[in-house]
Amino acid sequence: QVQLVESGGGLVQSGGSLRLACAASGRTFSTTAVPTAVAWFRQAPGMEREFVAGINWNGDTRYADSVKGRFTTSRDSAKTTVYLQMNSLKPEDTAVYYCATRPVVLSTTPGLYNNWGQGTQVTVSS
Repeated sequence: QVQLVESGGGLVQSGGSLRLACAASGRTFSTTAVPTAVAWFRQAPGMEREFVAGINWNGDTRYADSVKGRFTTSRDSAKTTVYLQMNSLKPEDTAVYYCATRPVVLSTTPGLYNNWGQGTQVTVSS
């Protein structure tokens, strides 16, 4: 299966922006046997992993209510990288952010994803 490599995390002040990237190492998201949905999850210390945003195989996007209007997910034309643009960041956005894939359509349930990246830390200072 496609190996996922995340990048772009870091430390930013409240109100700032970061762009995360999830790269499909060695392949594209569209050359798998089954069309692939790519999602972003995050996990803060002591908290469960939660859905943040995602993009279906057909390009439709979905967002958690907590990030609507602030975060945008997209993919490049070559379908090798999915991005998460995060604007107006808040301290409560601090977490490790993961990208994950599953067949065809998005789900907000982490257990339904069978392929995960290693995660990238995002820290928002107040």
